[in-house]
Amino acid sequence: MAQSKSTKKLFNMAYGLGASVVIIGALFKILHWEFGPLTGGLLLAIGLITEALIFAISAFEPVDDEYDWSLVYPELSGGATSGRVNEAQEAQMAEGMLSRKLDELLKEANIDAELFDSLGNSIRNFEGAAKGIAPTADAIEHTKKYSSELSTAAEQMESLNSLYKVQLESASRQASINEEVVQNAGALKEQMESLASNLSSLNGVYGGMLTAMNRN
Repeated sequence: MAQSKSTKKLFNMAYGLGASVVIIGALFKILHWEFGPLTGGLLLAIGLITEALIFAISAFEPVDDEYDWSLVYPELSGGATSGRVNEAQEAQMAEGMLSRKLDELLKEANIDAELFDSLGNSIRNFEGAAKGIAPTADAIEHTKKYSSELSTAAEQMESLNSLYKVQLESASRQASINEEVVQNAGALKEQMESLASNLSSLNGVYGGMLTAMNRN
């Protein structure tokens, strides 16, 4: 016989109250609290005894009846197999209809193998045109390098001008600073050699740029 709703409610209430007493007793026990005669050990013992009694009584609870729902819903038993077979057949039919519909749409839009071949040829022609643009890109790269070398040469000219100014100022000093003049002269010589090297490199880059532009 199935358990009544009121009995279920009573047992659920007893479970909750017993568990709450156990938790409160454990809290009193851990924190060593005492409330008059109620100590943590006493409350914990009361809660555990209550839970033990409730579990002992629940052993005699009537078990709910289990219904054979397959009598109401045949697909829960053997009917499920036939249902899956029908679903597979319907899926195959839908796939075939979709394939035919797609073929009809492609035919109406004049999309065929010839169109795809034409698209491939266009892509290959574009690739060839891109390769033809490569020399122009090379010339641009030479132009960038030429501009960089020119900027370096301008900076060295500015440094050379500063050293020359220091040289003139040093020449007007007393003879006791002739050693400084000699050092500045050495630095001036190094800057001149570096400038000559950069100008030579600049000419090489400019020549490469002209060669790349002539190839176009």
